Amino acid sequence: MKKYIFIAFLIILFQSSCRKDDNPDTSGTVTLNNELTFDNELQTYISYGFLFSKSKLVSNVEIPPPDIIVYRGGSALSFEASNLLNSFFKYGEYADQASAKSAFDNLTSASVTQWIGSATPLLPNQIWIYRSGTEHYTKIRIISKLLETRGTFEYAECAFEWAYQPDGTLTFPGK
Repeated sequence: MKKYIFIAFLIILFQSSCRKDDNPDTSGTVTLNNELTFDNELQTYISYGFLFSKSKLVSNVEIPPPDIIVYRGGSALSFEASNLLNSFFKYGEYADQASAKSAFDNLTSASVTQWIGSATPLLPNQIWIYRSGTEHYTKIRIISKLLETRGTFEYAECAFEWAYQPDGTLTFPGK
């Protein structure tokens, strides 16, 4: 009997340790910055961006690469994409965080009149629509931005809320 209990315990332990989350989150909040990190193995500097389909930060040398990176050009902050498409549409700008959050939550469907190459300038309380190279869409609400000089480096940071639509439509779940 002890043998069967032990075997059952091992089977349960094995099954629970083998579970894998094949469904990454389709929404959340993230902060991106423009810092470069030296990779000793590659002997080069790498940057990090966000990959919506995997719901994670990835480096510019990973496959697939990030969907978006944050870029600082002087006093302007932007999102850039490397998919060779005009990938951004500014859905709206709002007077305060509460208005922007409400508009973001209520945005369940969008029609885009014209895509542009980068999301610039990024400002708090804006909502952007992003189109990936595989025709998947993400709505993005800018929460905050930070531009400062750190030594000689022009540091930039942007916090945003996002919701990814994995089915390839411009219809987003509402809250």
